[in-house]
Amino acid sequence: MANNSNPDQVNSLNHILFGSLIGTTIEFFDFYIYANAAVLVFPQLFFPSSSPTMATIQSLATFSIAFISRPLGSAFFGHYGDKIGRKFTLVAALLTMGVSTVAIGFLPSYASIGVAAPLLLMLCRFGQGVGLGGEWGGAVLLAIENAPPNKRAWYGMFPQLGAPIGLLLSGGTFLLLTDSMSAAAFMDYGWRIPFIASSLLVLVGFYIRTKISETPSFENSKTAHEEVKIPFLTLIKSYKNQLIFGTLAAVTTFLVFYLMTVFTLSWATSDLGFGKRDALLIQLFSVLFFALFIPVSAVVADKIGRRKMLIIATIAIAIFGFFFSYFLNSGSTVMVTGFICMGMALMGFTYGPLGTFLSELFPTTVRYSGASLTFNMAGILGAAFAPMVAIWLASTYSLTYVGFYLTAAACISLVAFLLISKEEHKF
Repeated sequence: MANNSNPDQVNSLNHILFGSLIGTTIEFFDFYIYANAAVLVFPQLFFPSSSPTMATIQSLATFSIAFISRPLGSAFFGHYGDKIGRKFTLVAALLTMGVSTVAIGFLPSYASIGVAAPLLLMLCRFGQGVGLGGEWGGAVLLAIENAPPNKRAWYGMFPQLGAPIGLLLSGGTFLLLTDSMSAAAFMDYGWRIPFIASSLLVLVGFYIRTKISETPSFENSKTAHEEVKIPFLTLIKSYKNQLIFGTLAAVTTFLVFYLMTVFTLSWATSDLGFGKRDALLIQLFSVLFFALFIPVSAVVADKIGRRKMLIIATIAIAIFGFFFSYFLNSGSTVMVTGFICMGMALMGFTYGPLGTFLSELFPTTVRYSGASLTFNMAGILGAAFAPMVAIWLASTYSLTYVGFYLTAAACISLVAFLLISKEEHKF
C-alpha cells in the first residue's frame, strides 16, 4: 500500500499516475484522430465510388473494426499482464497502437491502389483496436493497484482523463490543420500529419512507461504464488456473472460518448447545416465538460460508492435520451451546443468511476484480463456500430429514435448494475 508520508514514495506514485495518464492520452489521441478522419476525410479518399451517405457508412464501418479487435487485444495483453506483469504489457500495447496509427499516415488512397487502400486501412484500424484493448486495463490497474482503499476512484480517474485530453488534442489538431491550409491541401496531405506526428508522442510514452514500477498488488500475488495458468479460462469458468453484467453495465458509457462525438459531428455537418470548423469547435468545447466531470464523479464515487454513482449517472442518461430530437432539431446553435455539453458532462459522470468499478469486480490474478474484456466487449455492443445505427435511425425515422436508442441502452445498463455480483477482492 502506498505510504504518502514517504517523499520518495510520493514521487514514485506521481510518476505512476502520470505514466497511466500519458499512456491513455496517447492511445486515445491515436484512436480519435481516426474517428475525425473517418467522418471528414476517409469517405472521399478511400470510398469514392459510393454515394456520399454510403461512403460515410462504409468509412464508419472501418471505424467499428477497432472495437471488434479490442477484446482480442484484451485477451492477448491481459493474459501477459496477469502472468508476467503490468509494466511490460503496457509498453507492448503502446507500441502496437503507435505503429498501427503511424502506418495510416502513409497509406495510399483508393485512386492510387484501388480496393487495396481500404483493405490496408482496415488492417491498420484492426491494429489500433488490439493496442487499445491491451492499454486501457493496464493503465487503470497501474493507478488503482497503487491507491489507498478510500481513494481508488480518484486514482483510477487519472487514466480516464486520457480520453478527453486525447480528444482535445486530436480535435484541436484537425481544427488547426483545416484552418491553416486549403481544403485541397488538407485532403491531399494535411490529414496525414496527425497520424505521422503521433510517433513523437509514442516515443515519449515509451520512455515514461519503461521507467514505471510494477504494482504492489501484482508483486504480492506473484510472491504468494497465486497466479493462474490461463487467466482467460479462469474468467470464463469462475467470473461469468462479472463478465456478462460488467459488459452490459458499461455499454451506455460507450454509446453516449460516440453519439455525442462521431454521430453528432457527422449529422451536424451533413444534415444540420453546420460547417466542419463550427462542428469541431462545438465538440472541442463540450470535451471540457467531459474532462471536468471525470474528477467530480470520482470524488463522489469514493464517498458514496462506485456502483451508486454509476447508477445515478445511468438514470440521468436514460432521461437525457428523451431530449435528443428537441435539442438537435432546434435550429439553434446555442441549444445544440448546450445539448452536446450536457451529454459530455454525463459521459464524465459515468466514465470517471467506471475503470475502478470494473477492476474491483476481479481478483489480482485475473484483474487485467477481466477489466479489459468487460470494458472492450462493452465497446463492441455500445460503440462499434453506434454511429451507423444512429445515422440509419435518424435518416429512416427521426432523431427521436436515436434518443430512444440511448435510453434503451441505459435501461439495460441500469439492470446490469443492479444484478451484478460485487464481492470484495484483495488489492
